[in-house]
This record gives sequence, structure tokens and C-alpha cells, in this order.
Amino acid sequence: MKVIVLGAGQVGSTVAESLVSEANDITVVDTNAGRLAQLQDRLDLRTVVGNASHPSVLIRAGIEDADMLVAVTQSDETNLVACKLARRLFNTPTRIARIRATDYLDHPEIFDDDNFAVDLAICPEQILTDYIVKLIEFPETLQVLEFAGGRVSLVAVLAFHGGPLVGQQLQEIRRHMPHINTRVAAIFRRDSPIIPEGNTVIEAGDEVFFLAAREHIRDVLRELRRMDKPVRRVMIGGGGNIGRRLANALEERYQVKIIEYNKAGAERLASDLNSTLVISGDVTDEELLESENVDEMDVFCAVTNDDENNIMSSLLAKRLGARRAIALINRSSYVDLVQAGQIDIAISPAQATIGSLLAHVRRGDCVAVHSLRRGAAEALELIAHGDRKSSKVVGRKVEEIDLPKGATIAAIVRSTVTKAGHPATDEVIIAHHDTLIQAEDHVIVFAVTKRIVPRVEKLFQVGVGFL
Repeated sequence: MKVIVLGAGQVGSTVAESLVSEANDITVVDTNAGRLAQLQDRLDLRTVVGNASHPSVLIRAGIEDADMLVAVTQSDETNLVACKLARRLFNTPTRIARIRATDYLDHPEIFDDDNFAVDLAICPEQILTDYIVKLIEFPETLQVLEFAGGRVSLVAVLAFHGGPLVGQQLQEIRRHMPHINTRVAAIFRRDSPIIPEGNTVIEAGDEVFFLAAREHIRDVLRELRRMDKPVRRVMIGGGGNIGRRLANALEERYQVKIIEYNKAGAERLASDLNSTLVISGDVTDEELLESENVDEMDVFCAVTNDDENNIMSSLLAKRLGARRAIALINRSSYVDLVQAGQIDIAISPAQATIGSLLAHVRRGDCVAVHSLRRGAAEALELIAHGDRKSSKVVGRKVEEIDLPKGATIAAIVRSTVTKAGHPATDEVIIAHHDTLIQAEDHVIVFAVTKRIVPRVEKLFQVGVGFL
């Protein structure tokens, strides 16, 4: 696939890196020649220096025969204009734009074909906000990701001493919870993947990924680790785009404090938010954190634009008594360093948001993609089309499907036809070896390494004879 990426910032660089690794033909456009040179030194791609919304620059980038345009510059207006030009002048099949301003997002008709012709508008800040809200809702988890419109959740948790199933075989889950259907999709032990079998023993320190219906998450969590107290108090470090969105999403359910360095920014936050307490100050100021009772906080969440400030304030908050610390960290090298230390969760914004884009690049009918373990693994929601003759999965039991080693079919969401006049309902089926895949099933697949994803996608592609 020939893809043009507009913008070589954090999001654009991560998109380019992900797509290059999957043998796509990538061209990156940016006004910063130095940033493009650094990208070209690391990756096998083309670069073009210039304004991403100028037709001549797009032509130099190869827009005339491109399959996809991914406009992720810092400017919403540049991204919108580029998509409109790509559709009107060059008939580019797929156009994706990064949009940050809520004014645009609140009026989806702006993205219609008659206006700016955007196939997919993504807002990384909102995706990150939703991601963090789930981590606060389930404080025992490392990741909570949704499939099938939220009906199925994939949850990552660190198994602790004292959990009922730690030290026991996975097959005990069914005996412990006969009324709940769940599936352990993968286990990572000391960073090495283990394909779960019935006799696999969970050890303390294992990173366990399990799938379950959303309403059953807490029941499964209780089997794997001690349950934390419910979150009541949250302190947010940084009142920028993400901090403001996060406070707005949390303030109705939790006691929220937010610290913003810029005094004018703090005043705007105070007028925009309802019950959140806004404090003007430095998130790395130890005296300020102590005076604002950081030791009483259930969660401290650092979301400033500065990685070092996020790391230092999170470490300070933990040392002063905050129960859990979450830090937003852009540099991937920093994420791996701090994740194993005192900071409970280090979030890479680019990795948390890349899935929305990858779902549109994947071959086969891919509904959702989630990047796991900082990009090392992946979970996909794919739709099975065709019949037994034209498809390699439809009409076959899970044990009959030629899955690559390291891939697991974890769950299926199936629409069941009800009586005439009533809409179809979705049934969540946790996959076992004898589960039969039917046409139009949404199949959730876990891949312990990205290298095997193309082979998984190929399995779900329909043969040429299928009409």
C-alpha cells in the first residue's frame, strides 16, 4: 500500500514506523528538514520538505497514485485542506485527518464528502483521555481495551502474590468461575510470551491478558490479584488539552484536583470546569504537592507536555504517598525505563492512539486494532466473510484454522437474528478449540508479536471466487 503521511511529529513518526515495518511504501511530508532527515536515517522511507496543504508538495510526495493520505500535522486546518485536495484533485481512496479542536469534532458534517472529505477524523487527545479514564475505573489493570463497540474488553493485569489463581493452572478459572466465560489470551513472563494452555501455571509477576464481557472484568480481576480500593481522589498534573479533557471526564464521579503552571491557563480551567479544584503551580514542586495532600490521592496522573516533568512529578507523588501514579511519556526509550520502576503505568501517547489508524491499513475487513506492550504485540478485531470454499476460517473450528504460532483466537462476537421486527442482538462467545467460525462473525485475535500479523490478516481475506 502506498501511504503519504503529513507531519513528522510524534504521531506522524510513530505512524510511519508502524507502517514501514509492514512493507508499505511510505512518504513523509514536513516543513522541518532536520526532523525528516532523522526519520530517514532510521527508517526505509521517502521524505518531502514542504507545506502539507500545497498541491505541488502533495504531487512531489506522490499523491496522484497514493492509496491513503494520513494528515497528522499539528494544524487542524492544514489536515482538513490536505484531505479536501486529496479527494477533489487526486481522488485518493482513503483520507485520515488528525483533529484536535472540539469545535470541529462537535460538527461531524464538516468531514462529509461534500465538505472536507475526511474518511476518519481522529483526536489523539480524546483517545488518550478515554484510555486513562479506563485505567482509573479499573486501578488494578495495566491496559483496558475495548472491542465490538465496548461489549468485549481485553484487560492486562500483573498477577500478584495472594491471587486465588496465582500458582494454579489456567483450567482452574472455569472451576472458580463457572458462571463467567473468560479466556486468557496471552501471558508475558519476564518479557517473553507464553501461549496459554489449560495446564499453564500463572506465576506472580506474570503480565496476563484476558478477554471477558465488560460486565465481568472485576470478577476475573479478583481471581488474579488483590483488588485495590475504589478510586475516589484524583490529582492531575498539567492543565493542557489532555488534562482539561481528563478533568472534565472525571469530575462528576471523583474528587479531582488539577495543577496548571500557567496562571492564565489555570484561570481558564477554573471557569470551564465545574467541581474540579484548579491550582496554579509547578507539578514538580514538592512543597505544593505536600500542601495539596498528594498523600491522600488514589491516583496521580501527570499529563504535561514535558516528559521529564511528568516523570519527576510522578516519582515525587509516589514518594509522598500517592497510591498510584500514571505518567504520559512521549519518548519510547523513557517508557521502558520507568515502567519497571516506581511509576505504576507509563503511557506512550503515540502507541495508545496508533490503533485507530492501523485498523484502516490492515488487509482484510479489520474493525479495530490495539497496540499492546508498547507496540510489541497486537490485538485485532476481524470480520470473517465468505464460506468454507472461499475462506480459510469460515465453517471451520478454531482447532482447524492454520493460525501462525503466537496467534490466538480469543473471542467471537456474533449477531443473532431475533423474531421479525426486532433488531439482531450480539452474542459474545469466548473461543475454545471446538468453536465454529461463521460468516460475518467478528473474530478477536491476539498476536504476541507484530511479525505474525500479516499472516493473520491473510487468513481472513476472501478468495477471488467469492461474490
